[in-house]
Amino acid sequence: MDMHASLRELLGAVQNGELDIEAGIARLRDLPYLEMGHTKIDLHRPLRNGFPEVVYAAGKTPGQVVDIFSHLRGRGPVLATRVAEETAAAVLAACPGARHNPLGRTLTLGEDDVVYAEGEIGVITAGTSDLPVAEEALTTCRMFGHRAFLVADVGVAGLHRLLDRMAVLRRARALIVVAGMEGALASVVGGLVSQPVVAVPTSVGYGAALAGFTALCGMLTSCASGVTVVNIDNGFGAACAACRINNQVNAAAAKE
Repeated sequence: MDMHASLRELLGAVQNGELDIEAGIARLRDLPYLEMGHTKIDLHRPLRNGFPEVVYAAGKTPGQVVDIFSHLRGRGPVLATRVAEETAAAVLAACPGARHNPLGRTLTLGEDDVVYAEGEIGVITAGTSDLPVAEEALTTCRMFGHRAFLVADVGVAGLHRLLDRMAVLRRARALIVVAGMEGALASVVGGLVSQPVVAVPTSVGYGAALAGFTALCGMLTSCASGVTVVNIDNGFGAACAACRINNQVNAAAAKE
C-alpha cells in the first residue's frame, strides 16, 4: 500500500470510529519517518513532493540495503540506485520479488504495482556506452509512474540515425538526452523539438573528456534555448525533472 492510501485508510478509520484518536496518533508516529538505526526513511516525502524516497545504495553495506528493502516491502514500490553486484545478490536472496537491472545498476520491488500517469518520457543516448545512465533514468521514470521509452546510439557522429527517429521522439512530453564526449547531442535535440529537454552529461570519453566535465560544460553553454542540465551521470536526477514536467502537464490538463 502506498503512503497516500495508507494515510487515507488511517484517517478514514478515525473518522468512522473504527480507530480511536489515541491509537491513530500512535500509528502516525511511524508515518513521518521510519527509524532503523542506520537509516531514517522519509515516509512523508510522497505527500510533500510526489516522489518516494529512493535508496542510494553506493556506500551502504549489502546488509543495510537488505534491511531497508525488508522494511519498505509492502509500503509501495521501492527503488535503489547505484547497486553493486554483491548488494543486488543479497537483496534478491532476501526479497525474491525484487528485480535487478545490472546495466542500470538499479534494484526495484513492487514494479508490477506501479500506476502509470498519462504521457511518455523519451530517453535518448548518443552512444551505447551511455546506456548505464539511460537505464537508470528509464527505471526511475517507470518506478515513479511514468511510461518511458529508449532511443539509443543516435549521436552526432551519425546524425541521420537521430533524424530517422524524430517522429517517435516528438510524441514524448519531455526528453532526456544522455551524452558523453563533447555532449553535442543535447544542443542538436534542443534545436529540433519543442518539448522540454533535460540533458545528462556522462563520464564517457577519452582523456580530454575529463570524466564528463567537457560534456557538462558543453551542455551548459548550449546554443539551443531552454536545455536543462543535471550533474554528470545523474540519470536519476534527470528522470525526476522529466517526471515533474509530465506531472505538471497532466495537472494542467485536469483543470481544463
